Amino acid sequence: MPIRVTLDVMLARRKMRSKDLAARVGITESNLSLLRTGKVRGIRFETLAKICDILDCQPGDLLENEPGDGEPPDA
Repeated sequence: MPIRVTLDVMLARRKMRSKDLAARVGITESNLSLLRTGKVRGIRFETLAKICDILDCQPGDLLENEPGDGEPPDA
């Protein structure tokens, strides 16, 4: 997957446990774990916005593009 989730980095910077973030966002710890490990295919903008509000960050702080790992660009 060319998009890497860096949520763990932001959690460490904010000294917050994933369990606490899941409770505040209103999602299960299991779903947050899947997001943290990059094993999800998508995320609702509403959920992403809540995470950003709680962690006081921008979506770009949580998601990183890794060029070269995905499909070739359109020619």
